[in-house]
Amino acid sequence: MRRSKGEFAWKALAAIMFVNGSLGVFAPRVLIRGLGIRPELEPGMIYVFRMFGIRTLFLAIDLHRAPEQRGRSLREGVLVHATDMSAALAGAALGQLPWPKGLVVAGISFVNTALAIRGALAYRGRP
Repeated sequence: MRRSKGEFAWKALAAIMFVNGSLGVFAPRVLIRGLGIRPELEPGMIYVFRMFGIRTLFLAIDLHRAPEQRGRSLREGVLVHATDMSAALAGAALGQLPWPKGLVVAGISFVNTALAIRGALAYRGRP
């Protein structure tokens, strides 16, 4: 039972990261507008979303590509996603993101953190 929940967790996490990472790389304006930001007024956001998009995409691919290191990837993912969640909440608190949008981004990162924790627990004791 533990392994099947761990399988679901890493596969769900990889799917979310693959979609969000792909959008960040190939359609950053879609994500930027979703935050209520006009990319034509903030063109630097396109670079930022592509930068984080490629990171996210590689993390998702790594979960599939290197099963012998999946446990380590999931443990590292806990820190990555928890940091993303904290950054989204800080951005909202500092007025850099509207609260509702900041909470959506933080919520996505919270789900990713929870999935990474669940997967890491299932892979405990394995690389």
